[in-house]
Amino acid sequence: MGIEWRESLAIGVPEIDRQHKELLSRFDSLLNACKAGKGIDELQKLLGFLDEYVISHFSDEEGIQRNHRFPGYAAHKSEHDGFIARLNALKDEINAHGAAVHHVIETNNMLLKWLIHHIAKVDGELGAYLRTNAAP
Repeated sequence: MGIEWRESLAIGVPEIDRQHKELLSRFDSLLNACKAGKGIDELQKLLGFLDEYVISHFSDEEGIQRNHRFPGYAAHKSEHDGFIARLNALKDEINAHGAAVHHVIETNNMLLKWLIHHIAKVDGELGAYLRTNAAP
């Protein structure tokens, strides 16, 4: 069982939705690699991708929030900062001890569940706000 984009996750900002699709696609690649017994190799690729992509994506989202005076900006940014902290802690552990199967499992459980929840709920709230408060 992999993970796939579903339209119910769309927030209505095409660039952000495209970025979310790419993030989910990358996690799907990790899940598929796990099935093939290559999870550790794919984990390294995913973490390298996330280093730059997530920071860029979060910056784009936060810019939209500031531009539209989204009232939930501070809490939303805090969630982003927490994700980056978790990601950095995972990378630090892998750098110190080497990648292992438990890192793949931790990434699948912790980061993917966070990402799905964040897109569905927190980014969904941003999308709802933009639909009702953004100038045409």
